[in-house]
Amino acid sequence: MSHLPNNAQDGELLNRWQQRFPICAEPYAELAIALGLSDGDAVMARLQRLREQGSLSRIGGIWGARAAGAGMLCAMAVPPEQLDAVAQRVNARPGVNHNYEREHHFNLWFVITGPDMDCLAQELSELEQQCGLETLRLPMERAYRINLGFDLKDPHGGNCAARGADPQAALMTGHGRRVAAEERGLAACVEQGLPLLARPYAAWAEAAGWPEQRVLRTLQTWLDQGVLRRFGVIVRHHELGFAANAMCVFDVPDDQVDAHAALLARQPGVTLCYRRSRANQWPYNLYCMVHGRAREEVLQWLSQAREVAALQAFPQAVLFSRRRFKQCGPSYFRQPVKAIQTEAGHYA
Repeated sequence: MSHLPNNAQDGELLNRWQQRFPICAEPYAELAIALGLSDGDAVMARLQRLREQGSLSRIGGIWGARAAGAGMLCAMAVPPEQLDAVAQRVNARPGVNHNYEREHHFNLWFVITGPDMDCLAQELSELEQQCGLETLRLPMERAYRINLGFDLKDPHGGNCAARGADPQAALMTGHGRRVAAEERGLAACVEQGLPLLARPYAAWAEAAGWPEQRVLRTLQTWLDQGVLRRFGVIVRHHELGFAANAMCVFDVPDDQVDAHAALLARQPGVTLCYRRSRANQWPYNLYCMVHGRAREEVLQWLSQAREVAALQAFPQAVLFSRRRFKQCGPSYFRQPVKAIQTEAGHYA
């Protein structure tokens, strides 16, 4: 079911601040000025309603490659009659944040995150024993694009961040710096989401045991250094009408991947683009995600992207999503975070 914004101001809230949310003492008051609303309370009320409707996931950050911890894309070939039961076992693992059925022999695809690769290996081994199935383990080697921003104004616009070069593309090529040990408390807050309070960063400061100004400085530094890819409104794109998506994989000679990926990552509709390790029974090393409002639109974006990136001749596969079993923010920082009550009586 689509939950498109029902007025221009709600649409502007979800559209304009996906990439850069204000990092200041009273961000909702700043948004109120930009939107012509009476005050920050009016903005918070709108955001609360959008969250309850399912349009808004959270206000928070997307970590840069390798900045926060370890992540792994995994896949299982599950007998159809066992798929629901296995999917629920996968969902129960604490680090799993995405879990989809896709159109392929390897039909269950999930992402698991955690503090390090040893932690992930242990969790996956336990999961394999529990399910009696092996997993494809596909660690990322290089990220060319990580940006799930969506243009909610243009019904034919596709992904709003994929129309040109990624503004932080240079930061994707290296390892960058990781979140320091003393920063992990704030990082856990970022994953939890910004509370709907007049001074939300002050609440994070209290939870992390820091002064408010240090929180603001650290968030801005993380953005400047690429520790955070973006900090802003994170929408639930499926609920907002982008109901079709496909994972597209290519088997490209290792010495040619970067050149083709540089073109692929810039194409409309392409939201994610990675190089991953190959695995037994899985020869592919270049991946992209393409999102659209319908299957036909995804196929159109993909056809255009393949042509521009000169990928037609390489072995490839297109895995459309069938069912979404789980979708939430990643959980790299699994330390307990004090619940922060919002003014509306909800907890962040």
